[in-house]
Amino acid sequence: MKRLEIHALDPSAGLRHFLSVDSERVRLAYGKIVDLYVELFGTSEKVHRDDLDLIGRQLSGRAGAVLDVGCGPGHLTAYLCSLGVEASGIDLVPEFVAHARATHPGVGFRLGSMAGLDVADQSVAGILTWYSTIHLRPAEIDGVFAEFRRVLVPGGRLVVGFFDGDEVEAFDHKVVTAYRWPPDELAARLEKAGFAETERRQRPAGEGNRRPHAAIAAERVG
Repeated sequence: MKRLEIHALDPSAGLRHFLSVDSERVRLAYGKIVDLYVELFGTSEKVHRDDLDLIGRQLSGRAGAVLDVGCGPGHLTAYLCSLGVEASGIDLVPEFVAHARATHPGVGFRLGSMAGLDVADQSVAGILTWYSTIHLRPAEIDGVFAEFRRVLVPGGRLVVGFFDGDEVEAFDHKVVTAYRWPPDELAARLEKAGFAETERRQRPAGEGNRRPHAAIAAERVG
C-alpha cells in the first residue's frame, strides 16, 4: 500500500507518523467535523449504559496500563480513569487530541496510529478500540489486530466496538466510508491474530443506536 509520511502533527512531542492513504483520509474527514462529533457523541452520558458496563467490566481492575486506541474526544478514556484504570488515549486526529487534553486535563492523550503503536511489546494490560476500526478495509484489520496483540501482555484484554452486519461490507458512513462486520467473522479474525473471545454483546438498531451494534471482548493468548 502506498504510504504518506505525515510530519509535525505534534511538533512539541517530536512525533513522526506514517499513515496509509486511507488513514490520512480518515484523519482529514474527522478533523473537519470535530465540534459536531463532540456535540453528538463526546461524553460518556451519550454512551449506552450496557456499553459502559461492558467496557468497565472488561478493562477495570487490571494491573497495568490500558490504551484507548482511537479515543476521539477522550470521554471513554476519562470514564476508565474514573474507575481507577491507568488509562490513556491515542488518536490520529490532532483536533480530537487537543479537545481531549483540554476537556480531561488529568488524563494522558497523544497522537498516534493503531497501525504502529509507540509502545513496547507486551507492555499494556488492556486495549479499548470503540468504533475505531470501522474505517479499516478488511485487508487491513488483521495487521491491526496483530499490532494490538504485540503490545498486550499475555492475558491482556481487548474490547472492540463495531457495526454489526450480515456480511462484511462497506457503507456510506456520514464521515467517511465504514464497514459492517458479522460478529462471527470478526471473532474469527481475532482468533487468527491470537485472541480468545471472552464476551459478546449485540444490540439492534433503535435501542440507543441508529445501526445494529456489536462488541466483542477477547483475551490475548499464547
